[in-house]
Amino acid sequence: MSDHDQDQKTESASEKKLQEAHERGEFARSAELGVVCALAGALGALALSAPAGARAVAEFATGVFSQLHTVHFGAGVLPPPVVTAGRVLVVALSPMLAAALLAALLAGGLQSGFQLTTDALGFKPERLNAFAGFGRLWSQRTAVQGGVDLLKVLIIGGCLWGVAQSLFSDPLFTTPVEAAYLGRFIEQSTLRLLARIVLSLGVIAALSYAYEKFKMSRELMMTREELKEERRGAEGNATVRQALRRMARRLMQRQMLKAVATADVVVTNPTHYAVALKYERRVDKAPVVLAKGEGALARRIKALAAEHEVPTVENRPVARMLYAAGKVGEPIPSELYQAVAGILAFVYRTHRYYFFRLPARRALGGAEVAG
Repeated sequence: MSDHDQDQKTESASEKKLQEAHERGEFARSAELGVVCALAGALGALALSAPAGARAVAEFATGVFSQLHTVHFGAGVLPPPVVTAGRVLVVALSPMLAAALLAALLAGGLQSGFQLTTDALGFKPERLNAFAGFGRLWSQRTAVQGGVDLLKVLIIGGCLWGVAQSLFSDPLFTTPVEAAYLGRFIEQSTLRLLARIVLSLGVIAALSYAYEKFKMSRELMMTREELKEERRGAEGNATVRQALRRMARRLMQRQMLKAVATADVVVTNPTHYAVALKYERRVDKAPVVLAKGEGALARRIKALAAEHEVPTVENRPVARMLYAAGKVGEPIPSELYQAVAGILAFVYRTHRYYFFRLPARRALGGAEVAG
């Protein structure tokens, strides 16, 4: 990317572009952060488990040295103390290794937002380009990473030198001490060294991650034209979604209006609401809402009911409750069973001829109704 192109990018990246970049594996990440978290996890586990581990090792060593004269060595056979030593070391070191692994995984998850970037794992032929690979070797990122690595070496060396200076002044090197003191000396020296390394590398990791974050946000910046184009695309997608929703509503209304011709009754408000119901014995457990509407749609339902001689009953409270609580294609709410049963009983008595013809009409799928 030329400096001129970068100068044209004055707008922060949109959420859509950030998400797409994340899916490609392009997000701020620092390898030093994973190393620091792993070391910090190991340090914490070591501080907690060191006394118990040291006791286990000491007990094992005491037992081995006290019974060393009874151990028989042979070609191709591991003596039992060797097997036991391996088991003791695994038990003593496993908390530290597990904590380091979990901390490293947590650091990676925090940087990636705990999202799997499958595109980053895919095969990309351009990675095999030797010229592009040579260019990456001498890029600005490589130079910065080299500086960070050099700084890490200097800091670790400084930590080792500082700890070594303090260790040589310990009484262990000048006066006789008990054997137990040696174990405490090793534990304290290890914890002191790891603590200094974690603290120093933590500062480097924070600076490295901040630089990667700044660099990535700069690379993902957009020009005003790109931002406008993305907004136009988003508005176009929203327009398409709205059009699809309108089409779905029209199709649903058309299906509802077609079903009015096979209803048992239409309950009206009389002017504001209209709800068409059907009930088939041995088929429906309760009356089912075929169609419902308000305003112009309610008037359309009533007109179709009149056209196909569907019984219409005016009941203001029941119509309002059916419209508010009923769902098209589902049985009516149980609290309306009694009221609707009374309405159905009334129309069954007063419209015998209609219900005599209704089964045949339902078998034919209802009359065709224009949308």
